[in-house]
Amino acid sequence: MDEDRSLIQNILNGDIQAYKTIVDRHQRLVAHVVFKLVSNPSDQQEMCQDVFVKVYENLKSFKYESKLSTWIARIAYNTCLNYLQKKKVDLYEDAAMTHEDESSEGREMNFTENIWGGSIGPDEKLMHGELSGFLQEEIQTLPAQYKTILTLYHMDEMSYEEIGNILNLPEGTVKSYLFRARKMLKEKLLAKYKTEELLS
Repeated sequence: MDEDRSLIQNILNGDIQAYKTIVDRHQRLVAHVVFKLVSNPSDQQEMCQDVFVKVYENLKSFKYESKLSTWIARIAYNTCLNYLQKKKVDLYEDAAMTHEDESSEGREMNFTENIWGGSIGPDEKLMHGELSGFLQEEIQTLPAQYKTILTLYHMDEMSYEEIGNILNLPEGTVKSYLFRARKMLKEKLLAKYKTEELLS
């Protein structure tokens, strides 16, 4: 927090390098929020830039009541929320019919990449790749709110409280949505392998 305070003060004093440090540290987090909520690749890039412009413009109003990362993620979420409202997209609607462009997968870190751990052989690597690809694909079909919570919790290792602050939701609701998201993924995974067993 002290380091954040020092960085913010330097930015307010006109230090561009300090602002670049803020961007470098939080661009992954902003991308996680934006990419899970906004499906159009060109809009994704624009939204990420817009978020950091808003961060710069509003730094003087940051009150240090939360982590800087939480505050920035909240700006990202609210920016996306305004975008979705204009597009009339339901946060709780299944996204299967508005699947993101597959190229977006390569722009994000896959939280299943270390699922096997340690040294693995060719067959396991193939299985791992198939599983990771399937999960990434199915995560994209979840309602926007669910996949955002899933990403913030697993990839950014945020607490229920931090996620609740970002999304303006009670902790209990965050836990409930995370449970539902995991359950939906588990059901999709079980259905996939049951189908493969029948066809094999």
